[in-house]
Amino acid sequence: QVQLQESGPGLVKTSQTLSLTCTVSGGSITTSNYYWNWIRQPPGKDLEWIGYINYSGSTYYSPSLKSRTSISRDTSKNQFTLQLSSVTPEDTAVYYCASAGETYGAVWYLYEYWGQGTQVTVSS
Repeated sequence: QVQLQESGPGLVKTSQTLSLTCTVSGGSITTSNYYWNWIRQPPGKDLEWIGYINYSGSTYYSPSLKSRTSISRDTSKNQFTLQLSSVTPEDTAVYYCASAGETYGAVWYLYEYWGQGTQVTVSS
């Protein structure tokens, strides 16, 4: 059974870079056709897709966040990492990593595996 676990600071200051890591167990991030996504949910709002890195290392980001987003991976540790720069209090949210075969974007019902989520608060 594939399991995902987010980790990183719960509090980030305005203008700094948010960095979160998703550690994958029970499966490999290089498994063919799998996409490894970051998703967030601000308080009182809907889920928002941030971006993915896929099995081959290719990335794609939400146009609304593209200028501030970078997703990378460490295959030796079976981890992938989100970096979101120049954060503001509007980036306060629960951040999730999630995965499925050839799946990305706001099709939440298609994601097979989810992390439990981690709260990140951006302080002014």
